[in-house]
Parts: sequence; C-alpha cells; structure tokens
Amino acid sequence: MIRVTVNQESPNLAIVHVEGKLSGSSATESVALCCRQLQSQGFRLKLDLTDLTFIDQGGKMFLQEILDGQNQLAGCSDFVQMVLNGENRAPKPRLSQEEADLIDGLRRGDHRAFELMVRKFGGRMLATARRLLGSEDDARDALQEAFLCAFRSSAHFKGESALGTWLHRIVINSALMQLRYRKRHPEEQIDELLPDFDQNGDWLETRDCSLPLDSVLETSETRALVRKCVEQLPPSHRIVLLLRDIEGLDTEQVAALLGVTTNAVKIRLHRARQALKSLIEGATRRV
Repeated sequence: MIRVTVNQESPNLAIVHVEGKLSGSSATESVALCCRQLQSQGFRLKLDLTDLTFIDQGGKMFLQEILDGQNQLAGCSDFVQMVLNGENRAPKPRLSQEEADLIDGLRRGDHRAFELMVRKFGGRMLATARRLLGSEDDARDALQEAFLCAFRSSAHFKGESALGTWLHRIVINSALMQLRYRKRHPEEQIDELLPDFDQNGDWLETRDCSLPLDSVLETSETRALVRKCVEQLPPSHRIVLLLRDIEGLDTEQVAALLGVTTNAVKIRLHRARQALKSLIEGATRRV
C-alpha cells in the first residue's frame, strides 16, 4: 500500500510525501507518475520519505534517479537511508583532479568553472540532446537548461558516478522535459512496418530484432541511413530506442525516466527495432 500527498512550498517547489511500502511495479509507477506530472509543470521536488517503511530494488532505483539533478531529499527513516546508501552499491568512481577541481569551482559559484564544464562536455551532451529531440534549437535549449541545472545543483553531486555520467542523466531529463512541453500530435502508427502473422498466429517472415542499434552503425553511410530511419519512428518508440541502444541506459532506468513499466519499455523497444529494420530494408532497396 502506497500513499502520496503533495504540498506546494513555493511557486516552483513541491513537497512530495510518500507513505507506506514502495514495492512492486504498480506502487513505483504511481509515485513516478505523480513526480513526472509535477516536473512537467516546472516544479522541483523535495521528497519526504519519513513514513516510507519499505523499498524494493525497483523503488530504490527510481528514488536514486529522481533525487539526481535538481530534486532533493527532505527526510527519511534510518532504514530508507540505509537502502538508498546501499552497501552493495558499486564503488564510487575516482574523479580526476581536473574534475574534482571543476566540481569545487561549480560549488563556489565560479563562472569560469561553468565555462570549463561547457567546453569540456558541451559537444558530447549536445549530440545526446540532438538525438533525442531531432531539432538543433530544441537541443541547444535543453542543453542550456541542463548545464544551468548542473551548476545550481552541484552541491548535491556526491561523486557516486563520473562527472560526465551525472551530466548525461541531467541532459536526458532536460530533453525529455522539452518533449513533454511540445504540442502533442497524434502519433503515426508503425503496424505496417511490423511482421505479418498467419492464421495460426505464426510470423510470415522471421526478423532478428535482438540486435542493438549501435551494432549496425559500421560506416558513415550506414550511420546516416540509420539516423534518417530512426527519425521516422513515432516519438514514444524512437525515445525508447535511443535511450536503450544509443545512450546505454538499462530497461529499469528508461522506465523510471518515462514513468512507464519495464514491460512497456521492452515491448516498445522490440517494436521499434522491428519497424527500424523494415525502414532500413526499404531505404536500402531504393538506393
């Protein structure tokens, strides 16, 4: 049983009080949906977990994800703190002296450190935003917002991941926020790109859709063709494909970011790979 209540502390800050047990996909999804809706409205979140009595692995991953970036923890029980700190968590990566100095500068509010962060990571992070948004202007807006968020929340960076990994997650969150604000249009269907079935329910042709997208990007010509085909996929399928096969996030991370079940991520990814294969085959035949 899970209960979520929300109180607005300021025009852009909401306190989310979570009570009960954060276990099972339905409980995690309900909390994730509430948090995503608040974020889409421009709120930063302060999570009050003092009455949260249990967390399973899925709930733990979601909380760790939502507490990255601009959100914060208002309070929690000793048990929850122990789970979040997790003794089985991977060892903290060792930051280079350059990155440690950069983080120290950001925490002091040194604008030269901000400029260095942009120079060092800007190109790679802009490429990520471009892939997700498909628009140069939107990608640059998302990147600017992500760097400002990193600058403001640098005090919360605990060194539990590489600096580039931390920024990568913030950029992805910023790009997803941009997508949510876009005017919604009915998505194109991809059924015609999926395999047909006979009367017994068997596929009429066999497709190998288990191959990740990055494994077929072997030449510049192939990469250009694949990028063009990826852009033709509906947003809900394209984003899952990019997050999983290009950005390297696992299924649970993608599910938490999008506020859907892991099963929904797996289904969308499988269908997206099928559709992409059809698009690539069709484009290749026309060449």
